[in-house]
Amino acid sequence: MAFQLGEDNDAGMNEMNLIPLIDIMLVLMIIFLVTATVANPSIPLTLPQTTAEVIDLPPESVTISINSAGDIAWNGDIVSLQDLESRLNAAGQQERKPALVLKADKESRYDTVAQVMSRASGAGLSDIAFASDN
Repeated sequence: MAFQLGEDNDAGMNEMNLIPLIDIMLVLMIIFLVTATVANPSIPLTLPQTTAEVIDLPPESVTISINSAGDIAWNGDIVSLQDLESRLNAAGQQERKPALVLKADKESRYDTVAQVMSRASGAGLSDIAFASDN
């Protein structure tokens, strides 16, 4: 028998309890699996085209386009990154904040897209829609 009921305190424990060890190993295995899939950035990706329905945009929306050369356009007007930031800050100060529609060329740099999103977030604009080909 693995345990004994009573007052016999001078007898030592004969068996090791493995339940906590198994719990710790399961947690470590889950952590390893999650970090192994996230930490491997070398997986080549080909993003699919969507078949989702096109929804109508709210009346107040701003289209930000990024071409493959890294040029940024605000509703069709080419702007610099600093000018984009000032326009985003002005839009973020409005009472009714506009929705942003981000159109990035598939050959555009991720860094440029990340910079635009970072500046939009800093301006308080969190309603961002990504446009894709149907």
